[in-house]
Amino acid sequence: MKRIIHLLAINLLLLGNVFAQHSEQNHAERFEQLGSMLRSPNVYRAASGAPGHLYWQQQANYEISVELDDQNQSIKGTEKVTYINNSPDDLSYLWIQLDQNQRAKDADSQKASTSKIYERMSLRQLESILWHDQDLGYKIHSVKDMNGTDIPVAINKTMMRVDLPEPLKAGEEVEFVVDWSFNIHDRTSFIGGRPGYEYFEEDGNYLYTMAEWFPRMAVYSDFQGWQNKQFYGSGEFALTFGNYKVSITVPADHMVGATGVLTNAEEVLNDTELDRWNQAKETFDEPVVIRTQKEAEKLEKGKASDMKTWVFEAENVRDFAWTSSRKFIWDAMAVNVGNKTAMAMSYYGKEANPLWGQYSTKVVAHTLKSYSSRTFDYPYPTAISVEAANGMEYPMICFNYGRPDADGTYSEAIKNGMISVIIHEVGHNFFPMIVNSDERQWTWMDEGLNTFMQFLAEQEWDRNYPSRRGPAHKIVDYMKGEKQYLEPIMTNSENIIQFGSNAYAKPATALNILRETVMGRELFDFAFKQYAQRWKFKHPTPADFFRTMEDASAVDLDWFWRGWFFGTEPVDIALEEVKWYQLDNRTPAEKKKDEASAHEKYESYVSRTKNEKDITETVIEKDPGTRDFYNSYNQFSVTPSDEKAYKSFVSNLNEKEKELFNSGLNYYEITFKNVGGLVMPLIVQFNYVDGTSEVERIPAYIWRKNETEVTKVFPKEKEIESIILDPYRETADIDEENNYFPRKALPSRFELFQRGNSPRGASSGSNPMKEAKKKN
Repeated sequence: MKRIIHLLAINLLLLGNVFAQHSEQNHAERFEQLGSMLRSPNVYRAASGAPGHLYWQQQANYEISVELDDQNQSIKGTEKVTYINNSPDDLSYLWIQLDQNQRAKDADSQKASTSKIYERMSLRQLESILWHDQDLGYKIHSVKDMNGTDIPVAINKTMMRVDLPEPLKAGEEVEFVVDWSFNIHDRTSFIGGRPGYEYFEEDGNYLYTMAEWFPRMAVYSDFQGWQNKQFYGSGEFALTFGNYKVSITVPADHMVGATGVLTNAEEVLNDTELDRWNQAKETFDEPVVIRTQKEAEKLEKGKASDMKTWVFEAENVRDFAWTSSRKFIWDAMAVNVGNKTAMAMSYYGKEANPLWGQYSTKVVAHTLKSYSSRTFDYPYPTAISVEAANGMEYPMICFNYGRPDADGTYSEAIKNGMISVIIHEVGHNFFPMIVNSDERQWTWMDEGLNTFMQFLAEQEWDRNYPSRRGPAHKIVDYMKGEKQYLEPIMTNSENIIQFGSNAYAKPATALNILRETVMGRELFDFAFKQYAQRWKFKHPTPADFFRTMEDASAVDLDWFWRGWFFGTEPVDIALEEVKWYQLDNRTPAEKKKDEASAHEKYESYVSRTKNEKDITETVIEKDPGTRDFYNSYNQFSVTPSDEKAYKSFVSNLNEKEKELFNSGLNYYEITFKNVGGLVMPLIVQFNYVDGTSEVERIPAYIWRKNETEVTKVFPKEKEIESIILDPYRETADIDEENNYFPRKALPSRFELFQRGNSPRGASSGSNPMKEAKKKN
């Protein structure tokens, strides 16, 4: 059904149902500039998003000696800190992070956590309520200057203030020594956390993942002074770049992996391992196994009584982590990144094979190449993946999960989960280990950006990779959740309820939408690389990211940041109504004929039909005196004046007007309603009667003067059969049923499942590989 557009008068006909509801306000702040919501530019941070001409940052260098007690699961250490004050400020005290105190008996992290009793409670749930009475947390034995004189300190939970005898002036440095120790906890217990140990009862050995293990300098910056917010467990770390020399003393049969370069390989590796290590440095296709599974299993059966010291050095890193166990298999291969070669390596116990031997190091190498292509060439000499039923990142080393069943089989989900976590944690070398954002304040700046990069790397690994986060439609369930459980992405880490969805998935999705839908790949990729290169080895803030993305692309994105990062509104744009028009180019005879037909149809109703039989004669029919001119007049006959007006109109048209007059175009006036509140581009697919289709893309700026409802006319040569809004599911629209014209009901499904209780990243139950093995 259609309506004709007259040049002098327009008749309207609605195609489909009208669902119009008008709010009182249709023009709010969605397209206003962020303005005061961002920190003002200054000499340290330019309005372009680049570091300012007087940008500065502090430096902290460490010389550390640490010894692992494998009998009592504890460590003791001594560290010399050289703190360089590059700021323009004089500092009368320094702040040091004591993150191990987050697990102490009186930790605020436990006191401030909520708890509840259920009808059925697991032992782990009950233990977490009772907490623990273990002797955990740092023991700070002394803090001294280089003359051996005690320096006063004040410990406040997870922070320690070092009160300097005299202010540290701008441009000066200070050296001091800290002696400390702590008991290592079982990270697989209810206490949890990233660092700690895992005990393997079947062979009586421990696997140590040593992170957050030494007192670390807090960040002092131009935008917030000291970052000394307490560590509660969710908000991770803000750390200062520096150089490290670390001596790690462990049982002689242990294998150690760590941040940096091993400088005494000849002393800690046997001749066979040393030869294999040197071979790995020249091997680019397949990993070289430096300590084999057979060799590791032999070491598992004994316990060395003597000790070895492994020495690692690292330059320009913000942290240092290490791992140690006699269980480790170790493999490595070289990777070309730009004009440098890095070593991709993996450490894992026999429990992780065959998965890890086949995939881990190759995934590390792939991640370095993928991330480097979109940011900057990976600058560090090594990248290590450690299997530890975990998932956490540090410079050049990360702890990951993924274990098959005892028979070596595994599900596809376990394999993909392992690949994803390795990509993610290795990728953290770029964000935030090098692009050094403040994780304690803005989790999304590392987790969100890294999850987005992970999605791109996963798709490069396997064209059909089942990525869990990144595609727009996969954030819909979170976006349409109850408002009371949603916070803006720009929320402090400790205040987020749905941590994974808010800090990982939503920002990753937002970046993917920017790249695919709002900016386009070319503009996005250039701007994103600019951000990474501007801020590598520096401390960026959200404003620096937002400004750089706009500065390098000439795309005004304030509306996008405001909606996706500062708000909680979802995307729900509806095809509210569709009207179909055609230009009236009929001759007077054609027009009168159509009008007569329409009139006859309009006046044909049930009473008149029945009266044809029931009323034998009307007054007009019976009495000629009641008739006049209009009883014989035909309003639908063509008059000479009609013909004259038509001919005159047509003859006065120029060539361009005649072409338009005779074009036969269809005009579809579509009204879009912003139901959800989050403005987005309009992606409209037109499906034509002849079976063809096309997609038109309308920028989000169409909403700038009316944020609740907009109308746009689409001229089409062909007749439209149906219309779909967001046909490729690229805007995270939470209600797809109102995206169709005519309306289309979409099915909903549910499934039954049974909750499992397997360790993180461990396969359980049957799997297709196991079933196939049984058949053979």
